[in-house]
Amino acid sequence: MSNQANDGYYEAHWPRSPRQQRTLELAQRLDTLEGKVVAQLWDELFKGDVVFGLLEEGLKQRYPGIRFVNWREFGSTHGGDEKTALAALPQKLREYGVDAVISGMAC
Repeated sequence: MSNQANDGYYEAHWPRSPRQQRTLELAQRLDTLEGKVVAQLWDELFKGDVVFGLLEEGLKQRYPGIRFVNWREFGSTHGGDEKTALAALPQKLREYGVDAVISGMAC
C-alpha cells in the first residue's frame, strides 16, 4: 500500500470497451398497415394464440385491407426446432410477401 497522500482524488477508468460492432440504420417505417402483409412469429409460450387473435381483430378494424400470415406457418421461435425455424425465416418472409412482423414472446 502506498503512503502517498492523494488528497481525495483517485484515478478512474472508463469501464466500457470500444464498440465492437458498427451501428446499422434501421429499416424505414411503414406509413400504414393498410394493404400490407403482416407475419406473426411466436415462441409458443404463454397465450400467443389468444393474443394474435385479438391483434388481428383490432388491426383488421383499423386497417381493413391488412392480411396476416399465421404463426403456424413459421414454426416456434423457441425450443427444439428454433434453429430450423429461424434459418428458414428469411425465405418464408419473401415467399409470403411479408411487409411487417409481429414477434410475440413470453417471459
